[in-house]
Amino acid sequence: MAMGGQALVEGVLMRSPGRLAMAARSPDGNIATQSRSFVAFSKRHKILGWPILRGGASLVESLYLGMQALNWSMKIQEIAKVEEKEDAKPATMMQKATTVLPLLFSFGLALLFFQLLPYGIASFVSGGRHHAQNPLLFNGVAGVIRISLLLVYLWGLSFLPDLARVFQYHGAEHKSIFAHENKSGLEVSAVARQSRFHPRCGTSFILIVALTCMLFFSLFDAFMLHVVGYSYPTFIHRFLIHLPFVPVVAGLAFEMLRFSGKHQDSKWIRPFILPGLWLQKITTREPDNAQIEVAIVSVKTALA
Repeated sequence: MAMGGQALVEGVLMRSPGRLAMAARSPDGNIATQSRSFVAFSKRHKILGWPILRGGASLVESLYLGMQALNWSMKIQEIAKVEEKEDAKPATMMQKATTVLPLLFSFGLALLFFQLLPYGIASFVSGGRHHAQNPLLFNGVAGVIRISLLLVYLWGLSFLPDLARVFQYHGAEHKSIFAHENKSGLEVSAVARQSRFHPRCGTSFILIVALTCMLFFSLFDAFMLHVVGYSYPTFIHRFLIHLPFVPVVAGLAFEMLRFSGKHQDSKWIRPFILPGLWLQKITTREPDNAQIEVAIVSVKTALA
């Protein structure tokens, strides 16, 4: 059974095909849990289950659920004692708004920082107004800048003490998923022996998106220039025309991540997976036994 997850504040979110579960260590040392039945967008709406489209739908769904789970785990830390609840209460419209608005703001900020800024720098580096005449050069330079910004950003985050704890729970999440997938047993000792680097990790997905973006828009811009006969006046025009195709890039990257996860042991696929695993050396850390215990509770609750 496929399972995905996310690190939370002192906790872990796990998502199985039929259930969503969260577990977090409360200040009194107990493990608080919350779970509910879950049906993915792609299962509820047939069109969203199509290749490429399912990637965009899954990304939006994961971000929304992840934000809700983060809010829940932070609330757990604000109170002294939490009673375990099996079923989550339906979110009110106000609660949904407080989740969606920060999400939209973060998404817009990410587009400006990882899309518009690299385009502006690449335009300058590749010759100002003449950048449109060489799509491969422009998108190659923009891609290198985008990946460099990503590495610096993640590396900087790793120095924040609170996020260092989250990165440990990220490692615990991966280890527990590996133990479940390998049928190694969900005991702390068995989970601790697993790798903290997983090929289906969101960190790997971000890197695949960056590389896919470079290739896709190189071909797209070559088509616009040589077939349509359109040359971008400025990098702003390029950004605005590319913007509607960002979900397509995310969908393609999702399919690549999905394929690599299924064939992670292939000698032909392994070299393409390695860069994402290397990047996880920044975003995951070795968890302690108490953190692994929380991840195990989350897995078991998701499998209930």
